[in-house]
Order: sequence, then C-alpha cells, then structure tokens
Amino acid sequence: MNDRRQGSNDVRMHRRGAIVRRFARAETGAAAVEFAMIAAPFIFLLCAIFELAILFLAGQLLDTATNDTARLIRTGQASTTVPSASAFATQVCNRLYVLFDCSQLAVESKTYANFSAVGDLSSTAAYKDADGNFDQTKVTSYQTGNGSCIVVVRVFYPYPVFFKSLLWDAASVPGGKVLMTGVAAFRNEPFPGGGSC
Repeated sequence: MNDRRQGSNDVRMHRRGAIVRRFARAETGAAAVEFAMIAAPFIFLLCAIFELAILFLAGQLLDTATNDTARLIRTGQASTTVPSASAFATQVCNRLYVLFDCSQLAVESKTYANFSAVGDLSSTAAYKDADGNFDQTKVTSYQTGNGSCIVVVRVFYPYPVFFKSLLWDAASVPGGKVLMTGVAAFRNEPFPGGGSC
C-alpha cells in the first residue's frame, strides 16, 4: 500500500515537474509580459511627446497672433481699434484657438528711441516674482507710439504643463506652468500724427 502511495506521489511530482518545464519553455505569452513591463513608461513618454508638440504648436500660434495684431500698431490703426492693452489682448485672443484661456493673456507694448535700446527680448526675469512665478501686475506699459517710432510688443501666457518632471526642471516651471511669449519688434510706418517717440 505504501509503495502504491509512493508511486502515486512520484507520478504527481513528475507531472508537476513536466508542467513547470513546459511553462518555462513556453513563449506564447512572452510579448504580453514584455509589453506589461514597458507599457507604463512607454505611455508616459508618448504623452510627454504629445504635450511637447502641443506646446510648440501653442507657441507658434501665440507668436503668429502677436505679429498679426501688432500690425495694427505698426500701421497706425491702433489709436482707433486697440486703444488699450485689454483691447489689444482681445484682438490677439480673436486670432488664437482653443489652446488658450484668454483671461490669462498679458500684453505689453513699449516705444524706444533706437533698436539698440530694446535689449534682450528673450529674458522674462523682470516679469517674475521672487519664487519665479509669472507676475501679471509687472506687465504695465501700453504705448503704441507715433509714426516711425520703434515699438516692441510682447504677449505673455503662462501655459500649464503636466509632464514637468520629464520635460522641464523645477526652476523653469514653477507652479506647473511654462511662460510663453509672443514678440514683435518693428518700426512704425510713417503715418500722420508723428512726433517724439
């Protein structure tokens, strides 16, 4: 009786061993297991790439809308059609699409005596608070200038980002937002009503 039980146990162990060996050699689910291991990082990276593409698109839209609207200042139409920064922001907003919340736009327009006085247009440090966040109250100037004046128009927009840990360092994205700027620098056409700049 004991021999029969022992033989039965041996057969069971042999079958279990055969199943384990077959499972170890099987490759039918290998692709699914490998994909499960890399799916989360792959999807995260894919979403980050999409976000970066949307940021590039939004930056181009903001720059184009800024340049198109700045033409109103350049041609002298601004004195009647966009007499204030909020009116200019509305004109910019009319040229933007669903990627922007127009209430977040900030507009600045300044006149200069010559182009060398303009300075570095890529720097945004003067418009940020001590923590590095964009401070909309520091955008205060709206000057359209007279004919032949040099004018620099800047439109600021704090764009929210979700994958800041992968695409950006913490210093460049305080509060989870990237500060986008649309810039147009030009000399006004010599329209009537000229004077000092």
